[in-house]
Amino acid sequence: MKRRFLLIACVLFLLTLASAAQQTQPTEGDYVVKDFHFRSGEVLPELRLHYRTLGTPVRDGNGYVKNAVLIAHGTTGSGKGFLNPNFAGVLFCPGQLLDANRYYIILPDAIGHGGSSKPSDGLHARFPHYDYDDMIAADHLLLTEGLKVDHLRLFIGTSMGCMHAWVFAETYPDFVDAAMPLACAPVPIAGRNRLFRKIIIDAIRSDPGYHGGDYTQQPASMRTVAGLMLLIGRGPLDFYRENPTREKVDAALDRAENNGMTNLDGNNTIYAFDASRNYDPSPKLDQIKAAVMFVNSADDPINPPEMPFAEEEIKKVKRGRFVLIPTSEQTRGHGTHSLPAVWKQYLEELLKETEH
Repeated sequence: MKRRFLLIACVLFLLTLASAAQQTQPTEGDYVVKDFHFRSGEVLPELRLHYRTLGTPVRDGNGYVKNAVLIAHGTTGSGKGFLNPNFAGVLFCPGQLLDANRYYIILPDAIGHGGSSKPSDGLHARFPHYDYDDMIAADHLLLTEGLKVDHLRLFIGTSMGCMHAWVFAETYPDFVDAAMPLACAPVPIAGRNRLFRKIIIDAIRSDPGYHGGDYTQQPASMRTVAGLMLLIGRGPLDFYRENPTREKVDAALDRAENNGMTNLDGNNTIYAFDASRNYDPSPKLDQIKAAVMFVNSADDPINPPEMPFAEEEIKKVKRGRFVLIPTSEQTRGHGTHSLPAVWKQYLEELLKETEH
């Protein structure tokens, strides 16, 4: 009887979270930067930066915003991806760690992604060749000029956003109190990580249907790209548990490929993966002033624990800590970064450590 009661209570709790997440409606907007100069030397007359916010900024006695939290998404994603029960329902609801009644939560779409300016808007392969430094500079402009936010309580980043967290924290060391990079490494993109990115870029560009970027329908290679992204993003045990038969694997691949043809764009994908080409925060990690809680999962094929980068590089961060989450039934390979139920205890520790 007691077990049944606990089960019912758990189900009701989860339904409450899902409902709360659906009721958490963000404010959406665009901030337009005139004549944005890219590191490549290219200039875009108007750079549109799309964003979503939850909550209200609160200022301290000196007039500085004290409750702003920026959450940065992964490659080919957008800030909208965080507005789901598995993320928003665990973090943003009343009483949760990032309760939107207490925090001002900012979910930007990075350059080349979501509702922000991107190649598919019309310039195609003539769009400026942005990199992570450009994307971080744009985030800073959105915060300071667009949203009038002069300080971040916290920067959380997943995958590409994880790498952005490192770049932001060392580029603007006095701007952020705490950073939580999830699922990346603070070293140049090389090894298998570079390999799968280069395969994706080459597959699209060499597709006869790519036409130098001026295609009228998505290149057929986007099916292969989507399949490769599925392969590299899921942990081996996690994927096998969900797809233990040949038929289920084939069906999962078919869904991913169809989704890729519908929701991915060839030029946007090339640019998004190529943006990591010169990423390397390692020389300046000792300049980071923020407290850093760096978290990876042991079943992440993109950032495998056999590579010692995390343990070695975190030693350079004055207030840094690295956590490797063991493989379990709760982890989802690289995608563990978007499951705060798995890592929220470390977020809680970071918030307590940096309380004023």
